[in-house]
Amino acid sequence: MATVELYTKGATVWIHDPDAVWVSAQILLTYRAEDQHLLLLLNDGREARLPAAAPSELPLLGNPAILEGANDLTALSFLHEPAVLHNLRVRFLDYSSIYTYCGIVLVAINPYDQLPVYGKEVIDAYSGQDMTDMEPHIFSVAEEAYRTMTREEENQSIIISGESGSGKTVSAKFTMRYLAVVGGASEQTSVEERVLASNPIMESIGNAKTTRNDNSSRFGKYIEIGFGVTGEMFGANMRTYLLEKSRVVFQAPSERNYHVFYQLCASRALPEMRALRLDSAEQFRYTNPGGDVEIPGNDDKADLERTRKAFTVLGVPPHQQMELFTILSAVLHLGNVDIQASGRGGDRSYIDPADSSLAVFSMLLGVDGPQMAHWLCHRRLAVGGETLVKPMAGQRALEARDALAKHIYGQLFTWTVHRLNAALHAPRRRPKSFIGVLDIYGFETFDRNSFEQFCINYANEKLQQQFNRHVFQLEQEEYVREELAWSRIEFSDNQPCIDLIEGHLGLLDLLDEEGRMPKGSDENWAMKLYDQHYCSNPHPYFSKPRLSNSAFILLHFADEVQYECGGFLEKNRDTVFEEPINILRASQSELVAELFQQPAPGDCEAVAGGTSSSPTNGSLRSGRRSHKEHKLTVGFQFRQSLQQLMGTLNSTTPHYVRCIKPNDLKEPFLFDPRRTVQQLRACGVLETVRISAAGFPSRWTYGDFFQRYRVLLRGAAPPRDQEPVQAACRRALPRLLPDPERYRFGRTKVFLRAGQVAVMERLRAERLRGAAVEVQRRARGWLARRRYGRVRWAAATLQRHCRGALGRRLALTLRYTRAALVVQKTYRMVAVRRLYLTIGRAALTVQAFTHGMLARRRHREARAERAAVRLQAAVRGWLARRAYGRVRRAVVLAQCCARRRAAHRRLTALKAEARTVEKVRQLNKGMEVKLMQLQLRADQEARDSASLRETLLCERVAHAAGLAGLQRDVRRLERQRGEEEAARAPPAAPEAELEERRRAEERAAQETLRLTQDRQALLSERDLLLREKEELSSCLQELQQTQDECVRQAVSRSGAELRAELEEERRKYQGQLREFTRLEQRYDNLREMSQLTERAQGHRRTDSIQSLGSEPLSPGPASPGPASPGLPPLSPFSLPSGGAFPEAVDRVSVSGTPGSPGPPEPVPDRGPPAWGPRWLMDPLMERMGVAKASTTQMSGEDLGHAYDAVRVANKFLEVQLSSQCRQLEEELQAARTLAGRPPSGRPATAQQEDVLEMLEVRELECVRLRRELKELRATVTLRRLLAQTGTIWPVIRTSIKQSNPQDPRGLLEVRKREEAKLIKNLITDVRVDSALSLPAGLPARVLFLCVRHTDRGGDHDRTRSFCSNAVTAMKAALKKHSSDVNMTALWLKNACLLNDLLMQHSPKKAGTPGSEGRAPLTSDLSDVSHALSSLCIQAYQQLLSLTQARLHPIIVPAMLESEAIAGLTGTGGRPPASRRRAGSSEPRDPPTVAAVLRELGALHGALSRQAAPPALTEQAFRQLTYVIAAAALNSLLLRNDLCCWRRGLQIRYNISVLEEWLRSHNLQAGGAVAELEPLIQAAQLLQVGKKTEADAEALVETCNVLSSQQILKILKLYTPQSDLEEKVTLNFIRSVLSVLKRRSDGRPPQLVMDVGHVYPVTLPYLPPPELHAGQLDIPDALKISFLRRA
Repeated sequence: MATVELYTKGATVWIHDPDAVWVSAQILLTYRAEDQHLLLLLNDGREARLPAAAPSELPLLGNPAILEGANDLTALSFLHEPAVLHNLRVRFLDYSSIYTYCGIVLVAINPYDQLPVYGKEVIDAYSGQDMTDMEPHIFSVAEEAYRTMTREEENQSIIISGESGSGKTVSAKFTMRYLAVVGGASEQTSVEERVLASNPIMESIGNAKTTRNDNSSRFGKYIEIGFGVTGEMFGANMRTYLLEKSRVVFQAPSERNYHVFYQLCASRALPEMRALRLDSAEQFRYTNPGGDVEIPGNDDKADLERTRKAFTVLGVPPHQQMELFTILSAVLHLGNVDIQASGRGGDRSYIDPADSSLAVFSMLLGVDGPQMAHWLCHRRLAVGGETLVKPMAGQRALEARDALAKHIYGQLFTWTVHRLNAALHAPRRRPKSFIGVLDIYGFETFDRNSFEQFCINYANEKLQQQFNRHVFQLEQEEYVREELAWSRIEFSDNQPCIDLIEGHLGLLDLLDEEGRMPKGSDENWAMKLYDQHYCSNPHPYFSKPRLSNSAFILLHFADEVQYECGGFLEKNRDTVFEEPINILRASQSELVAELFQQPAPGDCEAVAGGTSSSPTNGSLRSGRRSHKEHKLTVGFQFRQSLQQLMGTLNSTTPHYVRCIKPNDLKEPFLFDPRRTVQQLRACGVLETVRISAAGFPSRWTYGDFFQRYRVLLRGAAPPRDQEPVQAACRRALPRLLPDPERYRFGRTKVFLRAGQVAVMERLRAERLRGAAVEVQRRARGWLARRRYGRVRWAAATLQRHCRGALGRRLALTLRYTRAALVVQKTYRMVAVRRLYLTIGRAALTVQAFTHGMLARRRHREARAERAAVRLQAAVRGWLARRAYGRVRRAVVLAQCCARRRAAHRRLTALKAEARTVEKVRQLNKGMEVKLMQLQLRADQEARDSASLRETLLCERVAHAAGLAGLQRDVRRLERQRGEEEAARAPPAAPEAELEERRRAEERAAQETLRLTQDRQALLSERDLLLREKEELSSCLQELQQTQDECVRQAVSRSGAELRAELEEERRKYQGQLREFTRLEQRYDNLREMSQLTERAQGHRRTDSIQSLGSEPLSPGPASPGPASPGLPPLSPFSLPSGGAFPEAVDRVSVSGTPGSPGPPEPVPDRGPPAWGPRWLMDPLMERMGVAKASTTQMSGEDLGHAYDAVRVANKFLEVQLSSQCRQLEEELQAARTLAGRPPSGRPATAQQEDVLEMLEVRELECVRLRRELKELRATVTLRRLLAQTGTIWPVIRTSIKQSNPQDPRGLLEVRKREEAKLIKNLITDVRVDSALSLPAGLPARVLFLCVRHTDRGGDHDRTRSFCSNAVTAMKAALKKHSSDVNMTALWLKNACLLNDLLMQHSPKKAGTPGSEGRAPLTSDLSDVSHALSSLCIQAYQQLLSLTQARLHPIIVPAMLESEAIAGLTGTGGRPPASRRRAGSSEPRDPPTVAAVLRELGALHGALSRQAAPPALTEQAFRQLTYVIAAAALNSLLLRNDLCCWRRGLQIRYNISVLEEWLRSHNLQAGGAVAELEPLIQAAQLLQVGKKTEADAEALVETCNVLSSQQILKILKLYTPQSDLEEKVTLNFIRSVLSVLKRRSDGRPPQLVMDVGHVYPVTLPYLPPPELHAGQLDIPDALKISFLRRA
């Protein structure tokens, strides 16, 4: 409580003002107890005398200047309404700060402008920070809730309230966005995207333009965002409250209907919207009452597109979106239905049958138009057990039409909310905890208040009660935690007002009771209210207006509100007739029928157990009365949902956000004090202030209190320990504040009553003033003493000269005496020194021998002890290993037993499942015959396979016979040669004949030699075939081992397909059931319509529709007829085309089908051979589709013939085997389909079991034949390549010799089979310690030498494959060591070096300067070089990411918070800005700049050890220094506790340490130091003078890198921490702003820096020197000794 002593001259007080609410004034004369008036000086310069006869009449005091603009209202010394209003005005207008704390409440003022304080950089700055360390922000509240949830594992709630136009929706949107970002990765996941996508949908269907807000939420919503154990978001749930359905049919002037209607009208020209028959919004009665159909600056068409995209993100298909838009369009057309009055006095009504709006409405909803027209104008009554149809009056029919429109919209709104919840729900996970965001309407009062305002204010009464109790509980917890002796704080509890509304015989009870009356009315309800709460038992919170009998007044916590009773009863009933609803239930539209199948859900959703459930959305009235007729009223539903909401809020930790609308003109940064005070009273902020003021609002830690008021504590030393500080405060405060009720001592804080800070400030000012007087007194005394000293010094100088002469005489005598003494002393010293040195040497010798003996003894003892320890270690290790082996063997044995038992169970289950084939016979007749056919076909295939094997054997016998024939021909030729020699004539023959014979002999010899060679070739080919046969046998054995696994996978796939088919059938059946229900409802409607028509005509007749009643419809499926489809036949043609083998495109038919390729190109004829005709082989090759080989590749006709015969045989076998495999596959698939059908209950037969066994045998044979076919095809290809080798290899060798004029030496040779081993030992499996001990770039050099050797061999494909494998292995190694900086730097170096080597020796570099004498590569490795470049960039980015991840948590504490200059910064220069919440983490010692330097040094050391290119190192550190500067500057711009002179000096010193480190490592050339310039200028800005115009010019000129917004933000945040500093005045800020406007540097407006900005990296090309294998020192640890030098 303020004391009279504070009303001194110069103090500030607050007085009432009719326009500004409160204005400040200055006291001109100190107030005394006997004064009757207080003389004041007003702001406009006028003097005023304020009556103040008693202390209670004194005006409210203003806070000290040091508390001006505090970011927490509870930190103010005087807590009252004018102080709160003034502080909010200063922060809003002068500092452009829209957020202010008020204890646990965040006050958010709508700026009506776009502010750059919600970007990704701001989210990063607030993430992980304590809310007391940062400027007030909506992100700070969200971060506090998120941190409390993850730390304490408790559910949280963020309650956002305020009146329309105050920014509730935007605040909720930013809260959800922050939670989505911090609850996910840097990139949004699908869950976060869906949560954010719900906002545009709810704004479209739930928001509208009002006179106060262009985007006002006309419903309340509570969104629960679920989080996992680690804090990741994976689901959400939404509840809605009290949708304003009356807006669908009526809008006040200058207001609009819900946005979605105008969006549809604006998009009517789209092709998909033309079927909706829409027109402009001015043409519909439901969209034109307000007059304004457009919002300036808003594009309805673009908003609809955004809404449709949001629906798509949430999984709503386009056709369902169109159904939703169709229903909304139908509501608009329903409003245009013209209902005309008829009859006497208008007691009847009708609708023209040609009404186009009704026709469009009926067409869009799929209902019967005449029925709807009839029931819109008639109603059904039940009288005496009979049903009557009564026409309605015109006005009543219009009300029924509007009620139907509201009901349809309410149903659609509820369905949309359920659909969003289904999309936001996590199907397989349950949230560990959640954060609820409540966006609900604030307290409302208008000129005419109705049922909606009553419910809104009722909800705010409940929320205010919960808020008051929570604030009171926090105050109690603070006092208990500080062990404070306190008395109970009294606060106004609004429970009586709540009981008046919801209690027994309260307003809601009486309203429901009147609604149940047959002739209930609003007037009767008003009379009951007067009788119950005004006349018989007057209630203090209820009153009656003087001039009205149809209104009542409630005294709410915020203000008195007068409610008009008109419309209460009808809105509470929310009645809609049942007959139109029945017509809608029978709609042909699936969505419309779904909306009205069940009892109508309501517009407020109740949630129980985390799932949404909806009460009714309106009462259905019909002529038939039953116990179900009385539906829940809107008031009852709202009360229930509100109770559930309060239960949820009470079970969570709440966080409050109160949104304030500063003006009604929607002008940016315009402050209306009257509107603001009205909202402050309504939203509970002043109640928080009042509760805080009732206790001890000013709270100082002992250290802060001691630092601030140390001048008042006599004999107090500087604080070094907490206990002396507490003791000093406890001793001094009773002397300063004699009344013990004005303060309390806690464990860690000093608690002061309201106004006591001002008292302490006054005492401090008086003490400082007295100290200044004392300093002046001491200074004047020092000056007088100084003059006296000078006179005295002159006299002493004269005396000194006289005494000096006498002294010099005496000194001469003493000098001679002293010389004699020195001689004697020196002689004696020499003698004694000699004796001392002798004794010392003897002592040292004795000590040396003693020490040596002791050392040798200790050494022997240590050796003995070490030997004993080794023996013990070996024995204990052997025992431990033996015990471990026993345990391991036991565990393995137990696992084997368990797995064997599980395998037995699985085998039994599989056999049982396989035996269920017999149940197929129940579903398909004749299955046994088909199975027999399948078995016969399998037997036939077995016989065919045997015949094929016999054919193959015959071919081999024929091949042997041909070989024997060739041998016989050779022998025959030899005999002919012998006979010719024997028959040769004597030498008398002519010379010509001799010559001819000689030539024949030579030819015969050549032919014999050729046949011999052919025979050897055939023998070798036979051996090759035998080896291939052995390899095929081994492959078949391997295939048999994998058979079981393939069978299990096939069975599981078949089961999954069957389950999917079952689900599809179930869905179809349910759809048919819904269709049947709709048809049945339509049938009932038509029958009732016909009956009513017959009654009207006076007679009954049989209708064709009634004849259908004799045959009841059944929703069951129809019995299958004889033509119903059965199981698919077991035909190989039933298999899908995708089941064919991939090699089928290369096959040809043996029988010469049209699909076989044409004959090969003709081969030049070489003439018939000597031993057989060629024409026997050619037709067979053409028939089999075997291409003829070139004859130039064969060494003789006989070898060519044999080669063609082998090829034909191989092709024949290939075709036969492929045909067999294909048939077996088809039969296996068909039988498996039969085996996988659901069982029907019949017992299995032996024949079906045999079929299953046959399937297994056929599957094994199919696998074996497929592998044999593959091997045969590879054999044919190998032979062709070998046949071509003799011709191609000389050409390749020649080309290699021509392309490599210079043969490189000093390479490394790796065989092809050892390439994988090389890559494994050198890259993938290399140990970390071995890799780091290697010379820099050794792996890259070894790989390059191997690549060059491979390239020199001319095998380009192998070279490219080897390089690609090496690059892939490097990527794998990089991924494997993704968290190791040293290994990442190692592979970055090797990738860069290998890329440089490949570029240096590429063909493109040939001929360039410096490439003389260097042999280029012949292979094209451009793709490999591109992949290496990408790998280098990936390694570089990974290196930076690792370092940034380690730097991020320590940048702000190290650069901004650490006190490198000890004792410079203090915390006591200013009172604490805000209180630390109970859940907030305790402050810890921040890391210093040395921690940042250690991380940077680790990176620099890793790059230096790998000899990374300097340019690359400079780029890396430039990026890191940018991140450091950006993160530090962003945090500085959001924290006012860091914006002071002392902290600026500390920051500048920390930056200088970082700069010195960068320069010492020669990193300044790459721009690393330049990136720190923004942070340097920000620190300088905190240190320069800020008073005059010259200071403003110099400041702007100095801070040329900072943007205008950053400069102004730092100036506004500047907070003096001591009396030596001064607050920045508004005039100086305006001067700086004018100078900044003249600075046209084209810099974009930017408040925070983009921390995620990445500079592009440039890989430098540094050609290494010529590489030679002899230069490499390859350690044995790499295990690559198999490489050979070449």
